[in-house]
Amino acid sequence: MTRTQQPLLPTYDHRPGTGPTLVFLHYWGGSARTWDFVVDRLTGRDVLTVDFRGWSRSSGLPGPYTLGQLADDTLAVLADAGVTDYVLVGHSMGGKVAQLVAATRPVGLRGIVLVASGPAKPAAQITPEYREALSHAYDSDESTAGARDHVLTASELPASVKAQIATDSRAGADAARTEWPLRGIAEDITAHTRTVSVPALVVAGENDQVEPVDVLRDNLVPYLSQADFTVIPHTGHLIPLEAPADLVDAITAFTPAA
Repeated sequence: MTRTQQPLLPTYDHRPGTGPTLVFLHYWGGSARTWDFVVDRLTGRDVLTVDFRGWSRSSGLPGPYTLGQLADDTLAVLADAGVTDYVLVGHSMGGKVAQLVAATRPVGLRGIVLVASGPAKPAAQITPEYREALSHAYDSDESTAGARDHVLTASELPASVKAQIATDSRAGADAARTEWPLRGIAEDITAHTRTVSVPALVVAGENDQVEPVDVLRDNLVPYLSQADFTVIPHTGHLIPLEAPADLVDAITAFTPAA
């Protein structure tokens, strides 16, 4: 079921099933369909996927496109969908949004799964020069392909998946495409993450160049009060597309169906 009922509410898909609901939040340059290979393996589970404000089917929504706004949007989507018992699964930028949502201690939240997540404390490599360069990663088809093939992934993907990544990366509103690299990625949210009271699972990709294993271990895990940490071998940053079966195993072990 696809819903866009409330004005200015991001588009989302809700597939009813056994709870708790798994709520999937995508990366910078991704979309709800980034999770398709994961959702397809979660037969019978209640799942909800969101196109963040400024991306894919929600690209026409006005800004701001800040992490705080995306967190507020997530809570609004949950209310609109009537989801009251859930686990947030956030990838990269979506992981940072999930931390902010969890920090509000919403009723019904059971836990969070942070997949190659933006850490609570920005890594030392996030310099102004790095952020400026990153803001141009999706400027053209050529730059997008370069980022996909040489930075985001560590394994060969089917041509159809590579095309999907390229299309989604270029589908964002201009201001949404620059908000994360210029501001969101450098936002220190440690004060928020320290207040998260639900269990957390941090999932890292062994060969992730964007959020390396040591960054997640040092800049995210220590700020979570109840955190398990796992590394998926042979994968880069796009774990939902590169290693969906392994990711599903980790998610279902952390949050089995009721």
